[in-house]
Amino acid sequence: MRPFGLAAKLGLKVGLMSAALLLLFATFGYLIVGQALERNARTDLEVKMSGMAHNLSTIRDISGVNVDAHQLVDLVMGHNNLYVSIFESPQSQTPLISIGSRRVNLEVHKFQPTPQAREHEWRDSMGRPLLTATRVMRLGDGTKVSVFMTMDQSSNQALLDALLTWALMVSPLVLALILAISWWTVRRGLLPLTKFLKVASKISTESLEHRLPTKGMPAELKALADGINIMLVRLDDGVQQLSQFSDDLAHELRAPLSNLIGKAQVTLTRERSVAEYREVLESCTEELDRMSRMVSDMLFLAQVSHPASMVEFEAVSLLDEVQRVCDLFSITADDSEIQLQISGCQDQVRGNRIMIQRAASNLLSNAIRYCPRGDVVLVKVQGVGHGTTLSIGNPGRGIASEHHAHLFERFYRVDKSRARSEGGTGLGLAIVQSIMSLHQGVARVEVTDDHVTWFHLDFPTAELSHSQSDAA
Repeated sequence: MRPFGLAAKLGLKVGLMSAALLLLFATFGYLIVGQALERNARTDLEVKMSGMAHNLSTIRDISGVNVDAHQLVDLVMGHNNLYVSIFESPQSQTPLISIGSRRVNLEVHKFQPTPQAREHEWRDSMGRPLLTATRVMRLGDGTKVSVFMTMDQSSNQALLDALLTWALMVSPLVLALILAISWWTVRRGLLPLTKFLKVASKISTESLEHRLPTKGMPAELKALADGINIMLVRLDDGVQQLSQFSDDLAHELRAPLSNLIGKAQVTLTRERSVAEYREVLESCTEELDRMSRMVSDMLFLAQVSHPASMVEFEAVSLLDEVQRVCDLFSITADDSEIQLQISGCQDQVRGNRIMIQRAASNLLSNAIRYCPRGDVVLVKVQGVGHGTTLSIGNPGRGIASEHHAHLFERFYRVDKSRARSEGGTGLGLAIVQSIMSLHQGVARVEVTDDHVTWFHLDFPTAELSHSQSDAA
């Protein structure tokens, strides 16, 4: 059996809810109309009883209570549903006067009249719904008479019955109409989902440029479409980066592999001396070592790019960690007659000590590599705004501004031939960028007018970084 569609389900639910509300309002209206009719009947009966009491008080004695008493007849005449019987006493079997198109005589004797008007609802032998008011009234000479005024409510009951019958007859048609309109309305409202489906069917890893239309869309679905479009943009960027990374990786690995294969093939073309074999093996070892470092850097990038690994953060003094890194590079700097000058404050940041050392090491290694012989590499730690900045600068040729936006991309090199000849993997600055992203910080580059290249690592304050980590 084919399951119901979303439009059918929502339309059915909306229709049933509307039908329930319609039934509730109909029931409420039926009760309200019935109460209004009864209230009007009681009010009319009360007014007529007051008028009857006044007219009887103008009659001198009991002999005046007869069909010739126009003031009594005129009060009742014109009301087809009103009947009046006046008895000399409650025990009397014959009324002094009976007014009305129908007679309700002795049946009303089951109600005992009192000096104060009392109302009684009942049904006669014919099943008619009646409302009777009884009261003992006085004539002009003080004689007491028993007055029974009865109002036939058959017309009111007929009106209510007709209303109920009409509601029962019309309800199925109204219900069907409500269900049809609800289904049509819901189906129209869900039309954007059909557009979603069409776009989703076109999306693949090879085709992520499609976007969901948002013009004229309901606010709720527009928010959903915007969220999906943002997701598609991120996926597209991720796929593009992954594709670019794969191409760059293949290109970077192809060169050392080609070198290794070429050297091995050339070496095996003829017999060579032990020294020649040693030279070839040493050259191959250097290429393999560079490939090993490239793989290690890639694994480290994969670890840093997935914060789900949940590295441990702690309070770290940037100045102390930079001092440790500088101590490790002191021999390399001395060999190049380069001086490492460290300055700054003892501000602490919240982060991972090993990763901060790795980022500082990559920047310091590049600074020493590109610093002119006999010059100074500057290292500063300073509090700036709502955070702390680690800056490493070296004099030299500087970096052209068109390269600044790409320096932290994987395998990007300003001088490709020089970087490869010096054994670089092209992943050092990309690792720095990933480490700073993990620390909710920013890595940026600046070249001053005096041709000093500065790399800045902006860390948020320890309190801010801690709150952001908790929120994540």
